[in-house]
Amino acid sequence: MRIVQVVLGGLGLAAIAFGLWTLRAVDLSDLVEASLWLAGGVLAHDLLVTPVTLAAAWVAWRVLPRYARGPVAAGFVVLGSLTLMAIPVLGRFGAIPSDPSLLDRDYRAGWLVLAGLVAVGVLLGSVVMRRREVR
Repeated sequence: MRIVQVVLGGLGLAAIAFGLWTLRAVDLSDLVEASLWLAGGVLAHDLLVTPVTLAAAWVAWRVLPRYARGPVAAGFVVLGSLTLMAIPVLGRFGAIPSDPSLLDRDYRAGWLVLAGLVAVGVLLGSVVMRRREVR
């Protein structure tokens, strides 16, 4: 077990060293901008995502039957995570009118298909859990 910890620790230190080495080529203004963006993500998570998730869980605990709680929670995590990752394309941030090949799809329709598939998965999961509960 000790050898695994030493190897993993060494790999971690090597990764940190590589990251620090590559930072020498990065402009200071880019580092500041990236740091602000990362801090914004942490603040958005702590001030928006966490309270919304806790409120949704509180409501779900009181409204949903026992067999549906797990599948609904899983669906919420999947759809919520994928929606957060899709915000740049859903909002078409970075689209350039002179380059129609950039962001060339109907991403909202794709997200709706994804949401429908997640909903079907939640329903199927709830049915399976209900059948297990009845037995």
